[in-house]
Amino acid sequence: MFKGSMTALVTPFKNGAVDEKAFAALIERQIAAGTHALVPAGTTGETPTLTQEERLRVVELCVEVAGGRVPVMAGTGVNSTATSVQFQQHAKETGADAGLVVAPYYNKPSQAGILAHFTAIADAVALPIFVYNIPGRSIVDITPETMAQMARHPNIVGVKDATADMSRVTRHRNLIGESFIQLSGDDASALGYNAHGGHGAISVSANVAPDLCAKFQTACLEGRWDEARTLNDTLQPLHEALFAAPSPGPSKYALSLLGLCEEEVRLPLVECPDDVKARVRTAMEGCGLI
Repeated sequence: MFKGSMTALVTPFKNGAVDEKAFAALIERQIAAGTHALVPAGTTGETPTLTQEERLRVVELCVEVAGGRVPVMAGTGVNSTATSVQFQQHAKETGADAGLVVAPYYNKPSQAGILAHFTAIADAVALPIFVYNIPGRSIVDITPETMAQMARHPNIVGVKDATADMSRVTRHRNLIGESFIQLSGDDASALGYNAHGGHGAISVSANVAPDLCAKFQTACLEGRWDEARTLNDTLQPLHEALFAAPSPGPSKYALSLLGLCEEEVRLPLVECPDDVKARVRTAMEGCGLI
């Protein structure tokens, strides 16, 4: 169910509030462009600055608008196990197809604590879990050995790996097996990740270029590596530009150029500087988006 290009959706704001109309339109654009799955309420969705009510509503709206046309993986993880259980239960009740649970950030748990955290969520709610390993933001790294222990649970079905360490794919395959769904969380290294045996990516760039990202991931899945490399060459400047300032600022600016949402972000993020805006515009021109 989860493979290919999965968009880590931005949460559009207008005058300080979630812009539900723009969010629904973004989802429709994604589906029309061939995106394989949607991921609301993740890091790119600015969940640290959403109220709990807003966060739950974003998931509900995504499931509602998607209407079963593509799978929805809801961002449900926080650094509190009990709250993660609540968000995972809400995702299940709402009709999401899986939950994306981030490694507990700030607490800096041990590997044993990480294992206990994910096991508790998986035990509490019968909804598939994708483990989000992003040590650059969470500080803690989930080792392949710990991942293998977690994968014994029937509700823990895959990983979003944002380590940019492509050797992890093979290590996970050797420790867990090929049925464990491995998704890249880093657009810039997704080609190599897929070549090592990955199944796709949860992509930031797909917010801006959903059609190209879907074609790229489909080419990878079908083993058309020459085509995938060509598409990756085209997309690479965009990948770089969208992280030239704290994400999702550059992505929202790009979407504003397309008339799809405001470039508004919430503090502590701020509007991206003019030099980054110039890079984003140039990269979009290179992709034929403007």
